[in-house]
Amino acid sequence: MLKIVKQLYINKIDIDYICYTMDIAFSKYQGTGNDFIIINNIDGSCNELSIEQIQKLCDRKFGIGSDGLILINTSDTSDFFMDFFNPDGSKSFCGNGARCAVQFVHEHKIIKNHQVYFEAIDGAHYALVCGADVKLEMAIESIPAKVKLESFNVGDVYYMDTGSPHLVVYANDLSSLETSSVKKIGQEIRYSDVYEAQGINVNFIYIEDSGDISIATYERGVESETLSCGTGATACALVHALKEELKSGSINMNSKGGNLKVTFERQNTGIYTSVYLIGPATSIYHGNIRL
Repeated sequence: MLKIVKQLYINKIDIDYICYTMDIAFSKYQGTGNDFIIINNIDGSCNELSIEQIQKLCDRKFGIGSDGLILINTSDTSDFFMDFFNPDGSKSFCGNGARCAVQFVHEHKIIKNHQVYFEAIDGAHYALVCGADVKLEMAIESIPAKVKLESFNVGDVYYMDTGSPHLVVYANDLSSLETSSVKKIGQEIRYSDVYEAQGINVNFIYIEDSGDISIATYERGVESETLSCGTGATACALVHALKEELKSGSINMNSKGGNLKVTFERQNTGIYTSVYLIGPATSIYHGNIRL
């Protein structure tokens, strides 16, 4: 929308001061407490969103507020391309965001099938809509690697890339998953000399006496704890499978925003295949915002 804001008379010359405003229709979705703004951008109208505009949309005080922004773009080879932005405007892949995007295109009849093929920054993905749940195939190309964190009093630590880079930190006790601890230690690790430049997601994992697996995540881009992280849950599940020498199976991951399931197979080479992230993805509300 083009709008003339005001007209001034300077040196006997009329000067029209023009600003551009844009009305954007959006939807808000969440997957186990991970919330996202989703915009149907098939027509390309939001291709030129600036980093500042993305940051404003995701701001919980001055915008809509979310853990990320998703644009549903056209694709020449798949049903759509999911363009994901963190709240700081940086790009990455997001597992829960992808599940919400798939639910969005299904509910809005952009794609009429329950089976969906889409592209993202980390490659091609397959997903299946199963009622309120979305089963998402993850693009896994790495094997968990044990690393050392100097100057941090934590348990075993593993690195794994599940579309986004993750550290999986074994917590010494359940209190390490409390928000204050997750924010403090997660931020210290993320901004340490090793990880400050590229950033890292830090997941804290605790195996309870019952065998249940609880996780908490500090996310780069958000720069705080999120209630859930799909790529983080996947990394934690596969690290746990490695430590327990599991060849295949289904692992339940308990995050603060809800439960996710990760299924997998492990080849003799150590590479994981048929990795699926499964969990709910639901609509919160729809609206319009002017930028």
